[in-house]
Amino acid sequence: MQEDKPKSSTQFESLTEEIIFSILDRLDTDPESKKSFSQACRSFFAIESRHRRVLKPLDTNLIAKSLQRYPFISHLDFTLCPRVDDELLVSISNSCKAAAIIRSVDLSRSRFFSNVGLSTLVLRCPGLVEINLCNATELTDSAAAAIAEAKNLEKLWLGRCKLISDIGIGCIAVGCKKLRLLSLKWCVRVGDLGVGLIAIKCKEIRSLDLSYLPITEMCLLPILQLQHLKELILVGCPGVDDDGLASLKHGSNSLEILNVSCCQNISHVGLSSLSSSISSLRQLNLSYGSYVTADLAKSLQQFSQLQSIRLDGCTVTCSGMESIADWVPSLKDLSLCKCIGVTDKNLSCIIRKHGQLQKLDITCCRKISCASIESITESCTSLVSLRMESCSLVSKEAFVLIGERCRSLEDLDITDNDISDEGLISVSGCCNLSSLKLGLCMNITDYGVSQIGKCLKLKELDLYRCVGISDEGIAAIAEGCCEALEMINMAYCEKVTDNSLMSLSRCTRLRTLEIRGCPRVSSVGLSSVAGGCKKLEKLDIKKCHNIDNTGMVSLVQCLHSIKQINLSYCSVTDVGVVALASMKRVQEMTILHVNGISGEGLAGSLMAFRGLRKVKLNSFFRPLLADAISHVEAKGCIFHWRNKPF
Repeated sequence: MQEDKPKSSTQFESLTEEIIFSILDRLDTDPESKKSFSQACRSFFAIESRHRRVLKPLDTNLIAKSLQRYPFISHLDFTLCPRVDDELLVSISNSCKAAAIIRSVDLSRSRFFSNVGLSTLVLRCPGLVEINLCNATELTDSAAAAIAEAKNLEKLWLGRCKLISDIGIGCIAVGCKKLRLLSLKWCVRVGDLGVGLIAIKCKEIRSLDLSYLPITEMCLLPILQLQHLKELILVGCPGVDDDGLASLKHGSNSLEILNVSCCQNISHVGLSSLSSSISSLRQLNLSYGSYVTADLAKSLQQFSQLQSIRLDGCTVTCSGMESIADWVPSLKDLSLCKCIGVTDKNLSCIIRKHGQLQKLDITCCRKISCASIESITESCTSLVSLRMESCSLVSKEAFVLIGERCRSLEDLDITDNDISDEGLISVSGCCNLSSLKLGLCMNITDYGVSQIGKCLKLKELDLYRCVGISDEGIAAIAEGCCEALEMINMAYCEKVTDNSLMSLSRCTRLRTLEIRGCPRVSSVGLSSVAGGCKKLEKLDIKKCHNIDNTGMVSLVQCLHSIKQINLSYCSVTDVGVVALASMKRVQEMTILHVNGISGEGLAGSLMAFRGLRKVKLNSFFRPLLADAISHVEAKGCIFHWRNKPF
């Protein structure tokens, strides 16, 4: 009898490495998935090590071994590892394989390195194209000079580098001529000279953020002559005014996005000057600026390609709104959040003329009523985003129209409104809905929320202080949206019990759970969530008095993904907090008014945490934790003290 040929031990043996890499690319973003893949067999272990390109370490002590384990890392992200110093940067630079292929480094969460480490990194990593140094408030012009040696650099973030001046920026301008993106937000020592040099030397700039810089029109002329500039951000630049803009004779034909919010010295006069020199503008942000008058609206009409405009916080006039309605270009995105002067008449006037709107924000427009909603739903049937928090004059009947006529909605914020179950039933017909905010909607019940369970793509649901919601409504959400739900806020829904948490344990994609002020939930329900929601990252259990050490132990045993946790007013003791310290990914923790925790127990747990970045505590503990505070701060953690009586 002929022997059967031995079968392949794994079907993967017949696949090329490129195909397996494609499979890994499609694996879930949860690092545990790829870890499980690599642990399946030696072959998978080797394949995964060659596939990985991004390294996001939790502990600096493991970086050297990680670079050996993953020889093709090109992107280093240290945002979870704040204690990065010169010694570590030099060590990375001395790794021949790593230095040759590193293209991106994110140091935006660290404050312990200097120009010495940066210089070594830049000189030995010639392939660097991205560096993020935001919040490095101690860096000086010496560090900028070191950055200037990165000749291939394309993207650089220097937000809040307050000691870098025009001299340092000049060095970068001369050395980094391939820059395409530069952020100098809050670099308050950088003025016209430094920005002007960037504009003259770095001709490839596409995106430039100059927010809160002491600049004037002197640097705007060379900036607006950049041939490839697409995005210019000038938030809070008081030196940019009408006179300066009026002096501009030529503009950028490529500029598409302009943000001049919080620029109080710009009016229709300056904008008219810009409109004559910039023809390609698509997005304009004028939030918290001058009054929206007919003159301002007419000046904006000259931007023939304009599709998106933000007027948040501005005072609008009837004539200004009517002029906006007369614009020839059809707006797709309009934000009137917190605008004073918006009424049914002038809003409806705009809506009827701009029926192609896809995004509309009328948050806190407290003078509008059902008449506005009727106009919106009748004319703008293609809306994908509608935000209308605290529109207090809109009656419950209007929300039925939203669901019936705007079926394409993906994002709906009706926080603090008069919606009822009837409105929710109508909204449930929006099959693409992914984000729904219902906080402070006091008239909805389990019946209405149960209908929302039909929205199978729902990722975010906010039920903050929806006092009519209980386990029945949450169970319907968990059943219908279990494949998509990533965030749910049930804070102060006092009818909710452990049964709701048991229902939510089926939502395997859940990342954020807020059950603050839910007195009827306990460690039993939390343990159920811990067992089912393996991707949970943010947990708020403040004022959940029945959650104790048992719940904490369950979190430790079942979850590895928690990054942020609030334990205030819980029944946790030293045992529970010390147990939490074994969770490697915890970055932010709030512990206020927890009677069972002592200074000794808190000190021990703080010393054991590996990746803490921010901790909130009662100031009562401050003198009891002196040694622990020094130790944890040395690892890059910041303490926030609260002075409330304890």
